[in-house]
Amino acid sequence: MPRRSLALAAFAVASAAAFAQPAPTWVEEVPFITTPDHVTLAMLELAQVRAGDHLIDLGSGDGRIVITAAKRFGASGLGLEIVPDLVAKSERHARQAGVADRTEFRVQDLFDADLSSASVVTMYLLPEVNLKLRPRLLALAPGTRIVSHDWDLGDWQPDRTVTLEVPDKAVGREKLSRLHLWHVPAPVQGRWCAGPSTLHVAQRFQSFDARIERGGQAGAAWSGRIRGTVLPAPVGGPPRPALAWDDGALRVTAGAAGLPTDTRFVRC
Repeated sequence: MPRRSLALAAFAVASAAAFAQPAPTWVEEVPFITTPDHVTLAMLELAQVRAGDHLIDLGSGDGRIVITAAKRFGASGLGLEIVPDLVAKSERHARQAGVADRTEFRVQDLFDADLSSASVVTMYLLPEVNLKLRPRLLALAPGTRIVSHDWDLGDWQPDRTVTLEVPDKAVGREKLSRLHLWHVPAPVQGRWCAGPSTLHVAQRFQSFDARIERGGQAGAAWSGRIRGTVLPAPVGGPPRPALAWDDGALRVTAGAAGLPTDTRFVRC
């Protein structure tokens, strides 16, 4: 999947001709750089892309990550790219690969796009663009997988990072690519009630602190790391419940500390 935003002057001229309006300022910051095939494949494997997934590639360049997701993994995909020539090239490549029925490419600004249908988001942007996108990424459905080539999302730490050798890499001194994976965490911050029990949860990205009260009396307290929709029980120490985000509620999936399995907490 490349990312791009381009040779400033060259892109500004092409974009102005295509749209008769100024290019978005973020476009002037991100050059188009082709992602090597083995890095593209590693990004998709890191995201565990599979049939049934819908992948949205932000800055899809020549379309290779969307096409590979469809051809190798059976997913559907949408590529968002602001350069019309690259979108036309992507559509041609998809037809040649036999996946035109499962892929789509649009000339569209990333910040105007609806990303809500994605189960996987891929990108090769720059840090400042990633940070501008971060609130929209955090608002996606819990469990959505996000993979970024090289650049992170600030203090939202990745769930996993892998490093690949890229001997022919055209940018940077290191001949390496770093791929970062996040799972969008369920929004569990707040106060939750189930009968006489109250669950208080403080959250920062994937990290959470939880404590239980019963009848105003303090009960168990624990901390952990959210993985998409799952709040696992901590390993070691006294037993603590495992929780899962379930249609806007928190359900106990493994009872402990006086909370039976299948106890359902709702916001209160």
